[in-house]
Amino acid sequence: MITTYKAASDIDVLTTNFPIPGLGQLAPNSFVLHGDVPVLVDTGPVVERESFMTALKSVIDPADLRWIWLSHTDGDHIGALGLLLDEYPDLKVITTFLGVGIMSVSDPLPMDRVHLVNPGESITLGSRTLASFRPPTFDNPWTTGFFDTSSGVLFLADCFGALLQDVPQNAADISEGDLREGQVFWATIDSPWMHEVDGGKLAHELDAVAKLEPSLILSSHLPAAPGGMIDQFLASLAAVPDAAPFVGPDQFALEQMLAQMTAPPQ
Repeated sequence: MITTYKAASDIDVLTTNFPIPGLGQLAPNSFVLHGDVPVLVDTGPVVERESFMTALKSVIDPADLRWIWLSHTDGDHIGALGLLLDEYPDLKVITTFLGVGIMSVSDPLPMDRVHLVNPGESITLGSRTLASFRPPTFDNPWTTGFFDTSSGVLFLADCFGALLQDVPQNAADISEGDLREGQVFWATIDSPWMHEVDGGKLAHELDAVAKLEPSLILSSHLPAAPGGMIDQFLASLAAVPDAAPFVGPDQFALEQMLAQMTAPPQ
């Protein structure tokens, strides 16, 4: 079920929790950036698209939206995209050429309602100027995040996500140890290529993010976080190359999990 909370006076978070047996909980997030030109960032998981629409209507009239920033095309980011485009003809989608391409094999985007913004480019939407960039970690090669140059809000898609035992509404409420462990573990799952990166190039990428000095950090898979936590988050990413690679459960472990899930109550 999608619920909402305020990350800032002009930003609503639409979120849910997916329990992953034996690993923790993952929070897929979307965001409504209010203002003279409101922007919706991603559209929730496919399996909860109806609940997403209900939650969205509780924080904004979707008819007031003009833009959807599509960070990437994974199923936990495009859930209500088709519903919104069908119902609200003035909505346009900000994505990349490759984003359009991959959508064409499942649910093609109407090309007259697409606006391409590549990493390194910017788009001004009313009082906001969103500078697109590729986050330091990602699981999808056409992922884009943005830095709002007017407010200092930094959105990084899956980057900085964490698997957690409990998911609060503010990342500052998570203990430093639990947050670091959750972020490092998530990155080994979501961006396994991080184990092969050049340390110097990674340090350069992380330093560029630190220099943005964000006021607020928004991740698709972490509660909203104060900008002052940026160094802590970047230190977690710096630890990923040397962390143990993720190895998923084998068939025996899967059968044990299924047995636990279907066992009658004691």
